[in-house]
Amino acid sequence: MELQASFETAGGALTGTDLMSRARAGDGQAFRALTEPHRRELHVHCYRMLGSFHEAEDVLQEALLAAWRGLDGFDGRASLRTWLYRIATNRCLDALRAARRRPPRQWDIPGIEPPEPTGLGEIHWLEPYPDALLDDAGSASPGPETRREQAESLSLAFVTALQALPPRQLAVLVLRDVLEFHADEVAAMLDTTAQEAIVARFVNAYESADIDALVALFTDDVFLSMPPMPLEYRGRDSVRGFFAFAFGMASGFRLVPTRANGQPAFGVYLHTPAGLQGAGFFVLSLAGDGISAVTRFEPTVLPAFDLPPSLAGSP
Repeated sequence: MELQASFETAGGALTGTDLMSRARAGDGQAFRALTEPHRRELHVHCYRMLGSFHEAEDVLQEALLAAWRGLDGFDGRASLRTWLYRIATNRCLDALRAARRRPPRQWDIPGIEPPEPTGLGEIHWLEPYPDALLDDAGSASPGPETRREQAESLSLAFVTALQALPPRQLAVLVLRDVLEFHADEVAAMLDTTAQEAIVARFVNAYESADIDALVALFTDDVFLSMPPMPLEYRGRDSVRGFFAFAFGMASGFRLVPTRANGQPAFGVYLHTPAGLQGAGFFVLSLAGDGISAVTRFEPTVLPAFDLPPSLAGSP
């Protein structure tokens, strides 16, 4: 690319480390060379979260400015791409919380009254995204499956559905399910607390059916219940037995985060040949650095948390 080529010298092109050193020293062109390869995908990310092409551009500019000003805070433990996603995501969350957001526009053609509508939509700030700008927003040579998934994740129906979610739930869904960041990475991006890091580890262990990692998160007296069924399991060994049974009977799960009763909670979805089907609802009780209780509810409670009975996507 042109920005990178401008840094080629007689001894060869500068490395990413060289560019980072120059950017830290105040070289704006070096900073652009580092961030430009990620700019378009970050813009798409902001669009998914905000539903507005122009708002995404404004927020992305704010995010890149924040990255430029805070470059000394980049410690290299995560990739530059992940660090930029963290900044952009949090700027999007700020925008979503600011006003939720602009008022609907009224019909304004003088002398003409439209037919009576069948309803009034709750989402009114949606804008389209030009396909012509998507060519450099992802994989250089995406296969048919990747192209299909990219198209689904930018469809107006999908982006509209995202706008109905609470801001943090929206961010987690996009980062985990669309961009496939690891739960621990998502926790770090969203500036989560230590307890939230425990919850992220719970998600990882459960979705990967890692029984040892799951049980390691439980307190010694962990308690599992599942109202309205009277079954109860107390203690690590007893709870291990139940989850080992559950993992053995299923082909995999997906957890969608929310909150209930002031505690972390998840819609539980089961992988089936027909896709991801709602299978239950978990509420976690945390104690210190562990999980002291897991309460499992029937999938009939999912609608109360604006969670669908099934999720689109590959089984």
